[in-house]
Amino acid sequence: MTRLRCDFHIHTTNSDGTCSIQEVLQLYARQRFDVIAITDHAVEQASLREFALQGGPQTVTQETFADYLHLLEKAKKEARERYDLHLIPGIEVTNNTKEYHILALDVKEWIDPDWSVPEIVAEIHRQGAIAVACHPAKKEGEVLQGPFRHLYENREKYRTLFDAWEVANRYHLFPSIGLLKVPFLANSDLHRPNHIFSWKTLLTAEKFNMASVKQAICKGERAIFWHG
Repeated sequence: MTRLRCDFHIHTTNSDGTCSIQEVLQLYARQRFDVIAITDHAVEQASLREFALQGGPQTVTQETFADYLHLLEKAKKEARERYDLHLIPGIEVTNNTKEYHILALDVKEWIDPDWSVPEIVAEIHRQGAIAVACHPAKKEGEVLQGPFRHLYENREKYRTLFDAWEVANRYHLFPSIGLLKVPFLANSDLHRPNHIFSWKTLLTAEKFNMASVKQAICKGERAIFWHG
């Protein structure tokens, strides 16, 4: 097993990112990463209605999910053969109304963002996928910012529900999550190419062995590092 440079939170033009899937592969290959997850947004009905009125941004929907997953599976093969890169298909289950975002890594079926947190995590686990509490706290002074309040305010309640928590997201560190003493990840939440220069994760695992990567996320050795 080796130390793998990882980023498990990446958006493309399939939701609100500016990079295509191909551009993401090229970007991370140039920066010599080993494992990445593309996790485009899938949003709840209230946000879908709001987006429709605004003419965007784009999001993965129940109707487009199968095509999205097909694109990622095709890209996964190319990532390995052309770039020596392990690509994990994922989505960010996004409920802006109830203020929680959850990464589903190695997702295989649609997950309804209107479900409760326990229901979403249970469905992720039923699929054999990994559930990550993403950007669970973003503090500026003592004011909690952004649509992420629910996971932060219920961090003790959900402490062992998730397989891992983001302890760092792009440029932000979350000491309160570190104090939970739970498995943790650091991700870029990449929407634009320059977001690659941010906090990332080192995992000890077998690169193209998904079971090994999952075990490392949940129970294995890891560290965070600044990629800049």
